Amino acid sequence: MEQQENLPYFVEGPVVKGFGRGSKELGIPTANFPEDVVRKIPESLPCGVYYGWACVDSGPVLPMVMSVGWNPYYHNTVKTMETHILHDFKQDFYGSILKVILIGYIRPMEDYSSLDALIEAINSDIAIAKKELQSPEMLAFQSNNFFLGDLQNSSATIIDKREVIHNRLQDFQKKNNNNKRFEVFDWASVLNRVFALALSLADDMKKGGHPHVHDR
Repeated sequence: MEQQENLPYFVEGPVVKGFGRGSKELGIPTANFPEDVVRKIPESLPCGVYYGWACVDSGPVLPMVMSVGWNPYYHNTVKTMETHILHDFKQDFYGSILKVILIGYIRPMEDYSSLDALIEAINSDIAIAKKELQSPEMLAFQSNNFFLGDLQNSSATIIDKREVIHNRLQDFQKKNNNNKRFEVFDWASVLNRVFALALSLADDMKKGGHPHVHDR
């Protein structure tokens, strides 16, 4: 199947405002990539509807469906990549970094006789995505390193910063050995606790936590 030849396909970029139709007209909000990201799509990747996984900033990796191309129902003149993440976000997250992996192809872009018919087709796409993403092969992509890169880097940064601050505190204590105000305070213990908490939070985020998700 030629639609599968370029899959999986990895995309990353900031979320920008789209046409505003997803939430208002369809009740199906979408996150949109800027035009410079869309222009990088290889011509060999067919336009159509795909399913896969998505992650906003350092949040959890969630199932998604994405339309790629010119929406014939709305007669779009600009090619778009519109991602519907299967999650109930409470707020917009414009400016956040969206990472997606396109794994499977559902159907080509089509025109519809009515808005209701378009909504019915999208709901069918969502149902297909939910089913297909349950297979072990598809679930494996949920923990792909593509989504974990920033978190792994952040853990390394935490460890590096710990050493820097620890050394500075040691210098500080040496210079203030005769100051009674600092003798009763265990700076090393406090430092260890702070960085243990930071590393714990980073580890939770790798496992699917979402303390930094910008909800929509």
